[in-house]
Amino acid sequence: MSLAWGERTHVMGVINITPDSFSDGGQFDRPERALAQARRLVAQGVEILDLGAQSTRPGAEDVGSDAELARLLPALRLIREAFAGAENPPLISVDTFRAPVAEAALAAGADWINDVSGGRRDPAILPLVAAAGCPYVLMHSRGDSQSMDGLTDYGAAGVTQGVLTELQQASERALAAGLRREQLIWDPGLGFAKTTEQNIALLRGLPQLRAEGIPLLVGPSRKRFIGAVLNQPRPKARLWGTAAVVAQCVSAGVDVVRVHDGGPIVQVARMADALWR
Repeated sequence: MSLAWGERTHVMGVINITPDSFSDGGQFDRPERALAQARRLVAQGVEILDLGAQSTRPGAEDVGSDAELARLLPALRLIREAFAGAENPPLISVDTFRAPVAEAALAAGADWINDVSGGRRDPAILPLVAAAGCPYVLMHSRGDSQSMDGLTDYGAAGVTQGVLTELQQASERALAAGLRREQLIWDPGLGFAKTTEQNIALLRGLPQLRAEGIPLLVGPSRKRFIGAVLNQPRPKARLWGTAAVVAQCVSAGVDVVRVHDGGPIVQVARMADALWR
């Protein structure tokens, strides 16, 4: 499956193969559970599955490549095999910032690499993705899970300009490593080194990022800033706040939204496409 940018909003479904992700840790950490969730999301209209085996929430433990691969590969292979004969199989994205994990994932059938560090954490991932020629989600972030909450100063220019500048700089590093511009997908990194107010400002500033001509992916699903606005401490109870953010993303021309709740958000995206596309 290939995606046509600019025509409609594509929905990416999250499958966290981890015990400690912020809203669904432990739910899909066995291959058969991950496969069941993959089937459920695809039946609901999700086109891209994003598999992650290393939590990147604030405070998360870095488990290392071996543990990440031990979690990821059995589920990835099972999902790839299950959809091998489908008429429109989903694209499979792997959420990792490590080159060895990306290499093994691509060999096992992954279609995309989704790097929350934009090449900062393991620069070897850039020439690897360049050689593979696959789409590469380059996300804006600062620091790591332990430090990012203290790295929210974007100076007088503000968060949108700061994120844009740092995405451009990261993209230049990626291109210098051999990636082609058409491989790049930008993610502004909601919740990563950003306060609630900065996340809201960044969402309002999405058209400024979209004007650069690189496809945009935004992942608002169940995030802490939505909980802060709604005074809702339970991540799974933030669906309607997530839906409102997705509508804003569609109105700004975002190409992909990354979410946990496939069915409801597919409906939101389709309706919002009808209104704004």
